[in-house]
Amino acid sequence: MYLILILVFINNYVKNDRNFIQLTDRSHSFMSNSTLTQTSAKVLSEQIANKTISCLEVMQAYLAQIRAFNPKVNAIVSMVAEEELLRQAQEKDQDLARGNYHGLLHGLPMAPKDLTATRGIATTLGSPLLKNQTQLPDSIMVERLRRSGAILIGKTNVPEFGLGSHTYNQVFGTTLNAYDLSKSAGGSSGGAAVSLALNMLPLADGSDFGGSLRNPAAWNNVYGLRPSRGRVPANSPELFYDHFSTEGPMARNVQDLAMLLSVQAGYDARAPLSLNEDPKVFNQHLDSVLKGKKIAWLGDYQNYLPMEEGLLSALEASFSYFKDLQVEVMPAKVNYPLEQLWECWSVLRPFITGGKLGGLYQIEANRGQMKPEAIWEIEQSQKYSAQDVYLASAKRSAWYKAMMQLFENHDYLLLPASQVMPFDTKMDWPKNIAGCAMDTYHRWMEVVIGPTMAGLPVLDIPAGTLKGLPIGLQLIGKPQGELALLQLGYAWQQATPYSQQRPGILSE
Repeated sequence: MYLILILVFINNYVKNDRNFIQLTDRSHSFMSNSTLTQTSAKVLSEQIANKTISCLEVMQAYLAQIRAFNPKVNAIVSMVAEEELLRQAQEKDQDLARGNYHGLLHGLPMAPKDLTATRGIATTLGSPLLKNQTQLPDSIMVERLRRSGAILIGKTNVPEFGLGSHTYNQVFGTTLNAYDLSKSAGGSSGGAAVSLALNMLPLADGSDFGGSLRNPAAWNNVYGLRPSRGRVPANSPELFYDHFSTEGPMARNVQDLAMLLSVQAGYDARAPLSLNEDPKVFNQHLDSVLKGKKIAWLGDYQNYLPMEEGLLSALEASFSYFKDLQVEVMPAKVNYPLEQLWECWSVLRPFITGGKLGGLYQIEANRGQMKPEAIWEIEQSQKYSAQDVYLASAKRSAWYKAMMQLFENHDYLLLPASQVMPFDTKMDWPKNIAGCAMDTYHRWMEVVIGPTMAGLPVLDIPAGTLKGLPIGLQLIGKPQGELALLQLGYAWQQATPYSQQRPGILSE
């Protein structure tokens, strides 16, 4: 009889929303906000699933972190009202109490990049022309975040139209580097990288065309994965020729990165070139046998790329950790004229970018509100014929074959993540590197275009510091070789001290 009365009492108590949340709060009050936001996303996901921590507590902790740090760095924009986010977190807790678990991201706060369509939250692309765009349906990737239980709290800041590796725009302003508030955060996933570095998000999505995910990850000491073409499907207006830009995961550690990829990846009929491999393969133990693996170090392509003084040697100093892993790093050369790679990039990039933005440009009144680099891309695209595009694509195909030759004797390839250190936020882009003039707004990031043009997966890994700022490496895998990249990245994370280095602003 007493047991029945107790069960009835508990049932009535749980049905009361407010009482249920108060019970959850009291059970886990020993965990501080800072502890929660420093905990890995994978661990948080497990704790939420087994109810040792509540979604409400997680949301409260991250909102406190955002209040403390976002005003200083301007990384998260278009924030949803806190009251609404707390209500959604309570709903997620109530779902769990009813046995309704949504997935790996259940209750985790996320802020999609402000280039990916997100229903109900402004998708501005950093453009004043689109600042009120809130009625777009979710992108495929955002659909998957929601389906897995994520709570979308806002967006992460980007450069206007995602152009350039420096995150500033006319709508929200500039995002500042987590390690030095006077420096660029990189871009275009600058808001995502800074949010991770300052523990304002447990996970983040990025996207990458010409280093947009790799560069900010390197400059803010986090991990970022540019997947193979088709690994993370996208339902853009043009489905067959846009082979360059892809969405991917960003995180503070490789296990979290792999977990998010397992949510983002997988076939979708709306993206006919998407890959059909089961994405669950990525959310597994990442231990592997690495002894005897070989990495081709491409460096500056035999002095082809200008590099900021000291950067190359600082990156090479980190190679001792590969030796500790019994992985051999050896200098290598790509059998391909690098000038030709830039030439075909200079045709194919405006072909895609100009095509996407051409509709806005056609309305003459819009042009005064468009970033000069966007107008330049569009006008460049108008110079080329269909024959020009075909020939550039053929040269790109030859580049892919040259990269495949390297994989005949190597398991991975390696490049710097950037040619320069984070620069002053007031600069638009570096006009000069080591005495060499940069002739376009993206020439200073030429080091990233090789993997993009070959369609290869790339993992950005932290590689120490120079002048007190983070630096990184591009670890390049074989076609569709994300799992092997994650395995080596996980071993690197365990062998190196870099992931333990946190921004000084966190302890101020």
